[in-house]
Amino acid sequence: MNKLENEISHGKNIVSKAELIWGWDTPAGKIRAARRAEYFIKLGGIEKGKKVLEIGCGTGLFTRKIAETAADLTAIDISPELIEKAAANFSFKNALFMTADAEHLNFAGGSFDCVVGSSVLHHLNLGAALGEIFRVLKPGGKLVFAEPNMLNPQILLQKNIKFLGKMLGDTPDETAFFRGALAGDLKKAGFTNINIAPYDFLHPWIPPALIAPVRVLGSLLEKLPLIKEIAGSLIIEARK
Repeated sequence: MNKLENEISHGKNIVSKAELIWGWDTPAGKIRAARRAEYFIKLGGIEKGKKVLEIGCGTGLFTRKIAETAADLTAIDISPELIEKAAANFSFKNALFMTADAEHLNFAGGSFDCVVGSSVLHHLNLGAALGEIFRVLKPGGKLVFAEPNMLNPQILLQKNIKFLGKMLGDTPDETAFFRGALAGDLKKAGFTNINIAPYDFLHPWIPPALIAPVRVLGSLLEKLPLIKEIAGSLIIEARK
């Protein structure tokens, strides 16, 4: 199978347990998801009246959180099964779900104020995806994504040792990002005001009793030069 077929097949295979595999269904994972959604909304300037595209919406976890702003939201995913599940669990009226390929977006240029996504760019042909995101953004529009950090020890092993990645639910082609190289890719695609920050030391499988102290420790580690570079995620923002 090619890369696209792998992703479609993967979505079908995990649809019943996707949020568990992705780490959003645990007590710590729910806290991480809430924080990530806050970043999307704040950094993207997402509010009522804004047109927002969410790429790789999966089961709609972040779609629901973003929809609370009353923005005009379009959510896409390559997996028909995941789109079906996301739409079935959705009660807001301000979102449209579509099965679509992020590398070939069927939207007119300048359609959106903001494009967001959680852990999706590392599944894609990055150059093609960034080119399409840039095209569909309005002038001055914002890109905001959260992606795995290749400098994190677990991510480094998981993305480079294939059998380990498969055990942890990865697709065969996915990777992770070094923030310096990713900044270069964004600049090449035409983006400006690029900021990529490592964050998040709260692992989704932290036991509930340890969540509070780990969050305190994590907030300190995120401020330390060098140490912060091995955080689990990157929060990425840029402007067209």
